[in-house]
Amino acid sequence: MSPDYDLTQYQNPLFTVDSVLFTILQDSLKVLLVKRANAPFKGRWGLPGGFVDVELDDNTDMSALRKIKEKTSVAPQYLEQLQAFSGINRDPRGFSVTLVYYALISPQQVATQIDSVDDVRWVDLSEIPDLAVAFDHKHIIEKAKARLQQKALYSMIPVYCLPDQFTIGQLKTAIEAIISKPIQRKSLVRRIEASNMFEALDEKVKSGGRLAQLYKLKPDVDIVHFERNLSLG
Repeated sequence: MSPDYDLTQYQNPLFTVDSVLFTILQDSLKVLLVKRANAPFKGRWGLPGGFVDVELDDNTDMSALRKIKEKTSVAPQYLEQLQAFSGINRDPRGFSVTLVYYALISPQQVATQIDSVDDVRWVDLSEIPDLAVAFDHKHIIEKAKARLQQKALYSMIPVYCLPDQFTIGQLKTAIEAIISKPIQRKSLVRRIEASNMFEALDEKVKSGGRLAQLYKLKPDVDIVHFERNLSLG
């Protein structure tokens, strides 16, 4: 840094990282919220996040993962940057910027951790409008939900909300919970085959009175994106 450069000459904005962590629980799309223990908005629900720790975090991805792990003890299976939100009225402490991520995780991975505390819980998306939520996090959740719904139509990312082993029916239910619309099973089956992301297991489970094939993700697989959206039912 140049000896003529004085960082204290500039008023820096508050900078945080927040994550919208989604899962499918009881066939419904849920988001993880944390009850704030400190001002501002003490006692309100908010997204897991906080200030970047320059001594611990090499980048904002690490900040997001660190904050999620603090509340769930595990790393999400899928994490992607959403966008930055900024403004003078976001935070009563001053001009603030938050870089937001959205993430997907299987509820089975974090069930024990979440069930053991009363300041973290999965919230149904339908509850958000009537919930006391901090900052502009309601708006952020809506933006993240819209992005997830869009990607669920042309990619296979909803699989990251499922257990390690799953059926086509479970994946179909997850996609429909995300987009709030029915999809054609045959269209989904074609996508599963075309993506080459999944491995059929030598095991079946009872589902609706019949035996359903179990699948799992192949290791280190890349997410396949399709040119067209899934066909709706």
